[in-house]
Amino acid sequence: MNMGETTYEIWKEKLDDFKEKTEAFYAGEVDKKEYKGFSGKYGSYAQRGGKASMLRLRFTGGIITKDKLKFVADSIEKHQINLVHLTTCQTVQLHNLNPSQVYDIMEHALEHGIVTMGGGGDYPRNVTMPPLSGVEEEYFDVTPYAKAAGEYLLTFIEKEKMPRKLKVSFSNSPANISHATFRDLGFAARPDGKFDVYSAGGLGANPLFGIKVGEAVDPEMILYYIRAMWETFRSYGNYENRAKARTRYMQQTLGQEGYQKAFKEKLDEVMASGEDLRIHKKQETISKTGDGTVAEGSQIIKQKQEGLYAVYYHPIGGSINPSKFREIYQVIKDMDQAEVRLSPDESMYIINLTGTEAKQVQTITKDGATTSLEESVACIGASICQVGVRDSQKLIKSIVEAVRASDLPGHVLPKLNISGCPSSCGMHQIGTIGFRGGVKLIDKVPNPSFTLFLNGCAYQGNERMGKEIGVILEKDIPEFLVELGKTVLASGLCFEDWIKTEEEAFLKLAGSYLK
Repeated sequence: MNMGETTYEIWKEKLDDFKEKTEAFYAGEVDKKEYKGFSGKYGSYAQRGGKASMLRLRFTGGIITKDKLKFVADSIEKHQINLVHLTTCQTVQLHNLNPSQVYDIMEHALEHGIVTMGGGGDYPRNVTMPPLSGVEEEYFDVTPYAKAAGEYLLTFIEKEKMPRKLKVSFSNSPANISHATFRDLGFAARPDGKFDVYSAGGLGANPLFGIKVGEAVDPEMILYYIRAMWETFRSYGNYENRAKARTRYMQQTLGQEGYQKAFKEKLDEVMASGEDLRIHKKQETISKTGDGTVAEGSQIIKQKQEGLYAVYYHPIGGSINPSKFREIYQVIKDMDQAEVRLSPDESMYIINLTGTEAKQVQTITKDGATTSLEESVACIGASICQVGVRDSQKLIKSIVEAVRASDLPGHVLPKLNISGCPSSCGMHQIGTIGFRGGVKLIDKVPNPSFTLFLNGCAYQGNERMGKEIGVILEKDIPEFLVELGKTVLASGLCFEDWIKTEEEAFLKLAGSYLK
């Protein structure tokens, strides 16, 4: 696919439409529901209150090259952007923008291969993959296939409506970091260099794990499966009920066997159509070598390439200091083959570094998380998001402050997954401990609260949704977690070992906080 002949031309044709509708919205001539349905196609939404906008920059597989990194840094400085969030779909969200800022960034982003179109609404979303694919021990590097899928999906933006939030993912090992087994379409790598393919899964309301629709699929055939996914939804998806216009609801209407049969029929039709969708991607190689310097530290990860390292950085709540993009760029701009990889847990990795370079990058990323709890995932929350119920960012900050004040060691509390509403942007359903925002009526008075979930898991072969435990008032959650940490500390174990035998103790402690 040629960027200049497709995406860029589509953008040029449609930019005036977006400007016209946006101006009408800010003038009060278009209501927020109508504008939301329109603007999502361009990767932009009005924030809560309708006084500012956000813009989502897509990076296939979370890959940010140095040129793209510089563009983001330049845009932040040019427009004095004060809020940036790393998302669980490996994108960058720019917040608190006025319309002219949105137009300018949208238009110039494409000149650097950064797409905003399809970043929201009923369109194919950003393709996700493990951030360290190609540089860690894995079944095989899925990067070239994720890139090919991302390019192909962009060609669907002007086609007939897709299901809501069509999400495609790749995994490179059973760690299943990018949740390939429970996306709308997921390609799970196998030891034999092929993919198992899963479909019609997803989190959010009525979450479901995917159904296996392909086994030992040759990587060059993946686009046929993407096309078949689209054709299957066109025939069997629920367009009438927007709340059920997601692929996972086809499991309910067709049943698992019925869905497998329907998907296979569409796949056979695509295969027989004569359209050549085979891809021919060579595995990418890293020619860089180490400089003999050994780099060590909790942020530093050895790559499978001898002498090379990646540096891990997780800003609290995924809300990164906007100036950090410039800082990182300035450090890595002259480092051969260095690039940034965003992760589905709102963190980032800077990869392909020599030992000396890794130490330099480590120095400028020390303000990030240092414990599992501080690595928690939290959506942008209700202070920004129109559909949000609770402010996830406020909660994670209050939790971190309380735990730091209690001086608890890092091993006694796990990573949390916090969603401000049932949409599950914080992936609360597959967290070791998850929280979903809501409201609890007490004596007819609404109280900010979160529903507690326990023991979710994304690991392939052991996937499970967390068990819903009950509702805790938002103000009590930091105290609950501090008490939990003290309980685990007294046992002499880490949380992961403690919970294996002490789930009843967890439930008893949680019970004293439930409303």
